[in-house]
Amino acid sequence: MYDIIVVGGGPAGMTAALYARRSNKSVLVLEKNGYGGQITYSPKVENYPGTKQMSGVEFADRLLDQILDQGADTEVETVDRLRREGQIWHVLTREGSDYAARSVILATGVKHRMLGLPGETELVGSGISFCAVCDGEFYRDKAVVVVGGGNSALQEAILLAENCSTVTVVQDLDYLTGEERSQEVLRSKANVRVITGTKATGFETKDGELTGICLRRTADGAEWSEPCDGVFVAIGLIPENEAFAEAAGLNDYGYIDSDERCLTASPGLFAAGDCRAKELRQLTTAAGDGAVAAVAACRYVDAL
Repeated sequence: MYDIIVVGGGPAGMTAALYARRSNKSVLVLEKNGYGGQITYSPKVENYPGTKQMSGVEFADRLLDQILDQGADTEVETVDRLRREGQIWHVLTREGSDYAARSVILATGVKHRMLGLPGETELVGSGISFCAVCDGEFYRDKAVVVVGGGNSALQEAILLAENCSTVTVVQDLDYLTGEERSQEVLRSKANVRVITGTKATGFETKDGELTGICLRRTADGAEWSEPCDGVFVAIGLIPENEAFAEAAGLNDYGYIDSDERCLTASPGLFAAGDCRAKELRQLTTAAGDGAVAAVAACRYVDAL
């Protein structure tokens, strides 16, 4: 029996474990893949307060070492569902484990929706990015392509246009779907070009580095390669919260319906990080959520 089980070993989940252990609570962190989450795809992190530069892997390794030193338990298992019996939560995994706890923190994060093209995964962090705030500075005075036409893609393109030599927005539909005001701002930028009705079909590389993106126009099938130094994929995020829908409560987009207090629809169940409904998904906000959720969970456990 644990005081707190944390589902997810990204920055939010590991920060929650750190705060819980410092409050002398027994903690288990369950992570289905590698510890660190999406931040491990960032080769350079330069927007975390107090640290000029580090890699995402370096950050994740440090945080994992920190929670292990504090006495947190960890297991690599996939959580399938939750079951509540009285005041005890049971966390059930695909591997057949049944872990019991007085409180649970969901920090399952999100996945970036990818294009599904050959070689895409290998280029993440080496030419393919998902976050202009995180990685845009690495492409200062360089040419980039933004794939997508919704609000997120337009916001990424507007940010990138401030520093990049050229920004090409590629949308597979015949029109942009982002809000009109963002479209107006984007089209006012002299270094931005918008290409609609066109799909990305592949990538060009040299010595393992991205050099261009292959495009095909839907109307006539014309194909060409667009030279670029970086590609920002902005076609949406995928939360993985279906297993917790009944216990936590999800909004229309599949995110856990929780505010800055990190509460959910069930007593003793909390949500932290990118998996919950929020405006900004960044390393700093994930860590902040982890702290808030842990303090709330500790108070809940103390009151039992």
